[in-house]
Amino acid sequence: MSDSKKLDEMRDFVLKKAKDNHIKFIRLWFTDVQGMLKSFSITIEELEGALYEGMGFDGSSIEGFSRIEESDMMALPDPSTFQILPWRPSESGVARMFCDIMQPNGEHFEGDPRWILKKNLKKAKDLGYTFYVGPELEYFYFKSDKGKPEVLDHGGYFDLTTLDVASDLRRETILYLDSMGIGVEYSHHEVAPSQHEIDLRYQDALTMADSAMTYRIVVKEIAMKHDVYATFMPKPIFGENGSGMHVHQSLFKGDKNAFFDPKDNYSLSAEAKSYIAGLLKHCKEFVAITNQWVNSYKRLVPGYEAPVYISWARRNRSTLVRVPVYKPGKEKATRVEFRCPDPACNPYLAFSVMLAAGLEGMKNKYLLQDPIEENIFEMDYKMRDKAGIDTLPDNLYEAVKNLENSKLMKEALGDHVFTKFIENKKIEWDKYRTFVTDYEIDNYLPIL
Repeated sequence: MSDSKKLDEMRDFVLKKAKDNHIKFIRLWFTDVQGMLKSFSITIEELEGALYEGMGFDGSSIEGFSRIEESDMMALPDPSTFQILPWRPSESGVARMFCDIMQPNGEHFEGDPRWILKKNLKKAKDLGYTFYVGPELEYFYFKSDKGKPEVLDHGGYFDLTTLDVASDLRRETILYLDSMGIGVEYSHHEVAPSQHEIDLRYQDALTMADSAMTYRIVVKEIAMKHDVYATFMPKPIFGENGSGMHVHQSLFKGDKNAFFDPKDNYSLSAEAKSYIAGLLKHCKEFVAITNQWVNSYKRLVPGYEAPVYISWARRNRSTLVRVPVYKPGKEKATRVEFRCPDPACNPYLAFSVMLAAGLEGMKNKYLLQDPIEENIFEMDYKMRDKAGIDTLPDNLYEAVKNLENSKLMKEALGDHVFTKFIENKKIEWDKYRTFVTDYEIDNYLPIL
């Protein structure tokens, strides 16, 4: 069956499902360059036209999109992403679809993060690979979004006691995700007070990026329903662990895991080793994408389980890259875990740059150094220097400068996103560095 015929069948399915489920409103979703979810609604009467022709909108006010003189954009819904929103009323119900952003001439808009991921996935596909990812998104529940964060509990990692008062919130969130076709592996209380994690079952990267965006909205919707606030801010509480988004990733050829080699001591193929080496070599160039906020670098400090040391291991969680050994020697379970991203990133761009770095390593057959199984947090700088262990940038400005000088990342992101992202982050850094914080007032005003 041709691709166009498959697309027509999916469109017909969406129209029938919307009618059968009494859907009245359809929210068309897409993201800006920073990964902020954007949405506008159409009625059921406009759905057929939208599916075939797209819906026009003004792109000039969307962060990182277009100038006023180039503002006309088209949002073309992807029918494979049609899902009913379970938190909305069933009568005159509401559904959503993710959109590809098009220009009026029918070409893809180069500032659309979803399109950037599709282009990087095509590079992998042309080499025979499918890119699978499984992110672990952590987040906090607070009593509100106003003032100093107030936690709901003082539980710890994997607690199953009355301390974990948010277990019902996680349960309801998982049920909603399941009803939207998003599989969940497990959920639990995390290390910090009022911190939680729900892990999504691994999928192809495009589906997972859509799922991650949906996950963040569902978590927040359920929290709001129960009069609490959920945040994916990387480091909201001083002195406590921040929230990460460890990303498990693998490349498959058909149903064969290209990262698996049963004859290797680590069960890793040559491709997997070069892929890891690519992540390690280029991570300083793309960390501004995976950790894109000033606050992200408050999390990336030693001592709070956040990986800042550029190295790899199997069991060692102080390294940047880990090869999990939950099921040693099992092909499907062989994967690479990249541990520095945080859940406030743009998943479309984050998956794109990690894949680009890994493929660059494979293309050039980068050599992987021996793993570091010692606890790097306990090493002094002389020991780290002797072992050749470098560190990630410790602030957004340094990270953006590394990104700005990277030819590989410019190619992976495309000129438009590359330029707009850097412009935006420089503005953010300038606002931050000139802001007088409470720390300065509390510590300097009384003595200076």
